Amino acid sequence: MESYQRAAEIVPSERQLAWQKMEFYAFCHFGMNTFTGKEWGDGQTPPEVFNPTDLDAEQWVKAIKSAGMRGIILTCKHHDGFCLWPSAYTEYSVKNSPFRDGKGDVVREVADACRKHNIKFGVYLSPWDRHEETYGQGEAYNTFYKNQLRELLTNYGEIFTVWLDGACGEGKNGKVQKYDWQSYYAVVRELQPNAVISICGPDVRWIGNEAGVCRKSEWSVVPSWLSINEFTAERSQKEDDKKFAKSHNAMLLDLGSRKAIRKENELIWYPAEVDTSIRPGWFYHPEQDYKIKSLDKLFKIYLSSVGGNASLLLNVPPDKTGHISKMDELTLDSFGRLLRREFPENLFGEHARADATSELDEAHGAQNVLSEDETAYWQAASDDPKPELILDFGQETRFDSLFLQENIATGQQIEAFSVYIEHKNHWKRIGKYTVIGYKKICYFKKAHKARKIRIVFNQNRGKVTILCALAYKREELDTPTDNTQDLS
Repeated sequence: MESYQRAAEIVPSERQLAWQKMEFYAFCHFGMNTFTGKEWGDGQTPPEVFNPTDLDAEQWVKAIKSAGMRGIILTCKHHDGFCLWPSAYTEYSVKNSPFRDGKGDVVREVADACRKHNIKFGVYLSPWDRHEETYGQGEAYNTFYKNQLRELLTNYGEIFTVWLDGACGEGKNGKVQKYDWQSYYAVVRELQPNAVISICGPDVRWIGNEAGVCRKSEWSVVPSWLSINEFTAERSQKEDDKKFAKSHNAMLLDLGSRKAIRKENELIWYPAEVDTSIRPGWFYHPEQDYKIKSLDKLFKIYLSSVGGNASLLLNVPPDKTGHISKMDELTLDSFGRLLRREFPENLFGEHARADATSELDEAHGAQNVLSEDETAYWQAASDDPKPELILDFGQETRFDSLFLQENIATGQQIEAFSVYIEHKNHWKRIGKYTVIGYKKICYFKKAHKARKIRIVFNQNRGKVTILCALAYKREELDTPTDNTQDLS
């Protein structure tokens, strides 16, 4: 069997499917570094330095929700080892800080605020602890780390992700710790079986940079060696680059094509996450208040990540008071408004119709792509070499974006497709694309007017499925900026 045929049979787990639907969520880097102005602390700063004067986790959640994000991942402990919860396993935590007179628990407040406002909560627990005495002592530190992991996974409700970056360096004793990853994963699976383990983990893959640069073709089925933790950790600790790191094989730009997997013996479902910060740094620094990413930049990252079969993890760091800063808050609100203007209402109404060159059977008819039933999808007949799907608005309609989703529960299989509109009694091509996966946003600089859209699936791995198709027309006079590029 060819490697691409084997790839076609690989499907996501239930937890991976649930995570994929999150699409867009926030990182909140908050901790000792917020007060020292550092990005990586050394674990020597006294606990007394941590003192947010007016922490308001609900303000975080409201600001983040305003942008359309569906969750928050909190840096419960960064490399300096300072814990944002009163851990029983170290004195280096909020319990020995002035915050809430030593009775505070930042993790609790953020988790409760997320639950109150109906968004998901996730945890980041750095494996590198520059304060802990047992770091570098092998099993003693692994036990310590798992004990802290258990605290986070048992005391704060449902967790949607455990985010592990693989950071590794010398401890106080000058030694480097060898992490027992498999035992860490076992704790997560035991206590939070529905949570994905991200980045240095088996469920979600790092995109490969922190600049928001995305691949043109993002495959969820990739070689299994990409999940080797040391590989991810080594790359993640290099200096960030605006493009993929030049010091690595250019093949990293192509992880899942037929060429890329041709000689691979083991393939896995390992979908991508794009992590980037709204600011130049990951922690809050007041001098960066006027260096926030523009709406135009954020929108382009959104289109290429959420609209390119990846999720988007956007870092929004709270300030020393314990608030999302006003500048960031305004940017998030504006970005949420921009998304609602760009994609206001699906144009395929009740009179729309879908037809196809073939259908597997009656249960997998073309009309399913316009249905709101998340379990219904179209599947082309297996003997249709180049299936086509025709979407009929019912009348001439202006649109400028098209959303397509494969039924990834049965795998990712579409390799290339083209989009046409009916124009003067013939079909005019308006876009040519590669993969779809969970979601593809075909975004057009100018609106097209047509009654029918024709989608031709030029290449696939043996099966063509479409879960849903949506079309939008952005509000006139409210485009993000004049220099928005056509990303089709």
